[in-house]
Amino acid sequence: MLDACYTASAVQTAVDLANTLRPIKGEDALETVAQLRDFLDDHCPAGPAELPGSAADQETGPRRRLTRADLAEVRTLRETVRAVFEQANTDAVGAAALINGGLRDSRATPVLCHDHERWWTEVTSDTDRCSAHLAATTLSALASVIATLGPARLGVCAGPNCRATYVDLSRNGSKQYCTRTCAHRASVAAYRSRHSPR
Repeated sequence: MLDACYTASAVQTAVDLANTLRPIKGEDALETVAQLRDFLDDHCPAGPAELPGSAADQETGPRRRLTRADLAEVRTLRETVRAVFEQANTDAVGAAALINGGLRDSRATPVLCHDHERWWTEVTSDTDRCSAHLAATTLSALASVIATLGPARLGVCAGPNCRATYVDLSRNGSKQYCTRTCAHRASVAAYRSRHSPR
C-alpha cells in the first residue's frame, strides 16, 4: 500500500517533467517560459483563472507571473528528477540523497489537509517559487514510491533509442520499457537478431 503522500498525478508529473528532455533524440520541451507555462497548466491543480498572466494573476504565490529565472530553476529541478530515475536502480542511496537535498532546498513541508469526511497529507513549499512547489510535489511523490514499493520501481526505458523515464506501479514490478511501443520495438529487434543469417 502506498503512503499518504503518494498520488498518481504527482508521480506522473515527475515522469512528465523528466521526459521534457529526450537526450537521445536531442529534444527539449522546456526551453521557453511559454513551454513552462504549458507544462504547469497541464500538471498543476490550479484552475485556468489562477494561472500566470490571467486576470486573477497576483505577483505572489506559486502561480505568479513566470520568468526566465523560473524556467532556469525548473530546468535544474528536471536534472535532479531525471538523475533520481537514472540512479534509483543502481544507487538507491544516491537517489535518496538527491531527493532529500531537493526537498530541503525547496523548503518542503508536509501538511495535513481536510475536505468534508476525507483527510490526506500533501507536501508543499512556503516559498513563492514555482520550482519549489514543483520540487515538493515531484520529489515527495518519488520518495513515496521508493518508500512503499522500492527504488527498482523508478527507471529509464531500456529501449536503446528512447531513455524516457517511467514509474512501475504494476503488481509484479517487472517493467523495463516506458511504453508498450518501446517494448514491442525491442521484441521485434530481438526476434530479427535471433533469426538473421550469420
